[in-house]
Amino acid sequence: MGHTSKSMQRRVFVGSAFTGLGLTGLFAQPPKPKPGATPTRVFGKTGETLTIIGQGGARLALARTKEAARLQTRYAYDMGLNYFDCAHSYWNGQSEEVYGDVLSDVRKKVFITTKSGKRTKKDAEVELHASLKSLKSDYIDLWQMHGIQSQNDIDTILAPNGALEAFEAARKAGKCRFFGFTGHYDPDVHVSMLKSYSKFDSILMPLHAADHSYLSFEKIALPEAITRGIGIQAMKVFGNAFLLRVLNTEECLRYALSLPVHCAAVGCSTTGQMDDDLRIAQNFKPYSAEEMADIRSRAITAGPGGLQGSALEYWKSGGVWK
Repeated sequence: MGHTSKSMQRRVFVGSAFTGLGLTGLFAQPPKPKPGATPTRVFGKTGETLTIIGQGGARLALARTKEAARLQTRYAYDMGLNYFDCAHSYWNGQSEEVYGDVLSDVRKKVFITTKSGKRTKKDAEVELHASLKSLKSDYIDLWQMHGIQSQNDIDTILAPNGALEAFEAARKAGKCRFFGFTGHYDPDVHVSMLKSYSKFDSILMPLHAADHSYLSFEKIALPEAITRGIGIQAMKVFGNAFLLRVLNTEECLRYALSLPVHCAAVGCSTTGQMDDDLRIAQNFKPYSAEEMADIRSRAITAGPGGLQGSALEYWKSGGVWK
């Protein structure tokens, strides 16, 4: 089943963050979030201040048309978000083009990330050029090595003429201000990546309420990133919508933001979804240890048929859901 199928769309109407209010509360018009009121956190050692949530580029494809995606991106900016996540591969390159169309005139006011899945210096340099052209910018704030899965990925990237050389050269030339890596496959590989190179500025990984039960990034990779003081981004905070079977939107997002992260990329494709996330972020209060434990205990039954582990987190090593 593809990532853009109906089962993967995390919310379909405004106000689902208020699940549990009862019929009167559920159908009442939720309060409108306030532009510019989203809290910020300093992004690790970079010194950059980012809104604690940001627009994720992958789900812009669910907007169906580039014009709708442009309106969604501009709405996120107009509501005060400054963190915009992307990758060259998203939507066959169209997500970067949408960002270029919408954000180029406010370029100095936003923090744009994108990613390259290439593993050699030559291929990564070619993709960087394409990303800059699509983004209509002469630099990327954060360029990331996309989808690290194995030790072989690490060895290839760090070898002579590997992608690391392209990333270091881009930073030196001012084509990227910072660089890091991403992945959602194996937390032990993330730890190995961090130990193999000491100058990463950031990391992006899945951090959500069910993660602890299977190949846990929260338990394994997050502590290593914290010790290094790098910028920490959370993704898959809704578990690709599966967590919404047993938790509401607020519980999912508050859980991720209660972890020691700096920001979370949220896959909004409608203004209603964005409003939900903005309301939660603007009213954010961290969960207590007891509340976190309760949410974790409920989250692990969110997979197909109430399964957990590899049946829920199919994107991890050994995942079985299709």
